[in-house]
Amino acid sequence: MSQLPQLWMRNETRPTERRAPLTPDDAARLVSQGVRITVEESGHRVFPLDAYAAAGCATAPAGSWAGAAPGSAYVLGLKELPPTPERLHHRHVYFGHAYKGQAQAPELLRRFAAGGGTLLDLEYLADAQGRRLAAFGYWAGYAGAALAALHARGRLTAPLVPLPRAELDGRLRRARGVRPLRALVIGAGGRSGRGACDALTTAGIGVTRWDRTATRHLDRAALLDHDILVNAVLTTRPVPPFLTPADLAASAGTRRLSVIADITCDTGSELHLLPVYDRLTDWTAPARRLRGGARPLDVIAIDNLPSLLPAEAARAFSADLFPKLLALHSPSPDPDWLRCREAFTTALATLPEDPYRAA
Repeated sequence: MSQLPQLWMRNETRPTERRAPLTPDDAARLVSQGVRITVEESGHRVFPLDAYAAAGCATAPAGSWAGAAPGSAYVLGLKELPPTPERLHHRHVYFGHAYKGQAQAPELLRRFAAGGGTLLDLEYLADAQGRRLAAFGYWAGYAGAALAALHARGRLTAPLVPLPRAELDGRLRRARGVRPLRALVIGAGGRSGRGACDALTTAGIGVTRWDRTATRHLDRAALLDHDILVNAVLTTRPVPPFLTPADLAASAGTRRLSVIADITCDTGSELHLLPVYDRLTDWTAPARRLRGGARPLDVIAIDNLPSLLPAEAARAFSADLFPKLLALHSPSPDPDWLRCREAFTTALATLPEDPYRAA
């Protein structure tokens, strides 16, 4: 029987990232099946380190994976790696955001190439039909639409703080206004879209749901005739954008749209479907003004939205990821992880020069 994998769950360096890819309960289930797990200390993770220790995990100082994790370990995380070490030799499982032409992608891929490591990007952990197997989409959509609803009613305060869902829902209900609002969710049938629709319904806002058919022949006049636009479409190939600066200029006197919430956040990529903005917002300043005057328009584009609901988001994600972590060292290669690895190999091959030359 092949040896089960050793997992090393690293601390997230982003202070606002409170989620975890693996909960203490699911860690205990893995340990009971022979998986060795080390969990790093964290000052902001929603689950305390003691809970992981009680589940049978070893513990380690924050950021110690680079020097202390065995070379055979899978380093498990969510968001970006720190800038050092420059050479990455482990197998990293996290959201690398490096395969869609993002500005930081070449540097990150060369770090893996220089150290001989591997990026198993969770965005590309999918089944044979391309359906992602572990995703935060529902809670990203829920949080993004909730922020848009609060902002449209003048009730969004900053800096943002994580909340239990019950408290966020209470804020949405208390913010219900006299003037009815209309929201459009593009990609309403996916995980993110369903979450967005649920949040808007809780806020008492009427929802128009568009799917792939509606975007094939996009009615921009109808799009602009909503108060809120939520983009929940994840595309893997370039398609015509949903809204451009020219569209905004042409509709300056008639546009109803006042808030855009972009769940996808594909800025800097040819896959960016809302090129009316070019940089992300954050927890300190969640909304940014795009157009002023009598009809102002603001955008909300935060790339770690589910961390606003960290416990709910982490529990759902960990439950999805659990069987795939067991499959990392299955007796026969797991086809889903093989496809994930192939996406990394393909991305390396697209670099403008041989990344192994400096290794």
